[in-house]
Amino acid sequence: MNNNFIPSTLILLAGGKSSRMGKPKGLLHYKATLWILHQIETFIGSEVFIGLGYDYQLYFDAIPWFKDALKKPVPYKGKNIRIIINTTPEFGLFSNLQSVLNHVNTNQQVLVLPIDVPLFNHKEQEKLFEEKNSIAIPKYRAIKGHPIKLQSNFWKTLLEINLSDKDARLDYKIKKITSSEISFVETFDEVCIQNLNTPKDWQTFISD
Repeated sequence: MNNNFIPSTLILLAGGKSSRMGKPKGLLHYKATLWILHQIETFIGSEVFIGLGYDYQLYFDAIPWFKDALKKPVPYKGKNIRIIINTTPEFGLFSNLQSVLNHVNTNQQVLVLPIDVPLFNHKEQEKLFEEKNSIAIPKYRAIKGHPIKLQSNFWKTLLEINLSDKDARLDYKIKKITSSEISFVETFDEVCIQNLNTPKDWQTFISD
């Protein structure tokens, strides 16, 4: 790993209804574990915040120590895990992100990853971390993907946004930023553009 590596926080957004999948996506079985635990294990940093919402009780039933992580960080395979419950999940993905950011160290850069996008390999994570701009977005064959890296100078402004605002969306806020403050990082790992929204998507992914 690069000696200039700056530790980052991974924010996993897992607060939606998962209506098209039919069950919480993070609780899908993947290899010998659950998908959300695999996502955590793939991260090369040491701090992970998980934003839950509609199905938080199902997560607590499946992974009991998640409930303990509501009060303080819980160690899991070399990482500290915090669980944040979004009390207004009806406002969508941005409300989940905002609820988590309220608990993150304001000097920390963050990676924002929806639970239905696989976290790409370690080498590609390092490339993203090394970007110094306010926003860094991976691209695979000219298609923008996830996770998106946000420096604290940018993401702190997201805390001021009213959730009832029609523009309360991360992509809208990024579009308002000067282009010189955004880096697009070419990646060779195509998982960053996948969206595992349906059982068919999932079966295709696990069969590859």
